Amino acid sequence: MKIAFLPEGKAFTIYTEVFDLSDLGTLSHRRASHVEPTKKGVWQADLSPVGGPLLGPYTKRSEALAAERIWLEAHLMEVWVKNQIQRF
Repeated sequence: MKIAFLPEGKAFTIYTEVFDLSDLGTLSHRRASHVEPTKKGVWQADLSPVGGPLLGPYTKRSEALAAERIWLEAHLMEVWVKNQIQRF
């Protein structure tokens, strides 16, 4: 699990249940992607909610979820900065 801590004390991470994140303080959740099957029966990870690509197709949902996590972890700070700019 990667957690980015910012100078003002905020933290940004990909949600998991590895440990209780509420120990860090008040939580705010936002969907980063949608992993869904297509009409052809394959899986895609749509990362457009955070300005990312459409990943896939994958034959298994678990493959799409793994690709989603890899992309999000690789782009964690980029996604955070993009989302902060869009709030203003």
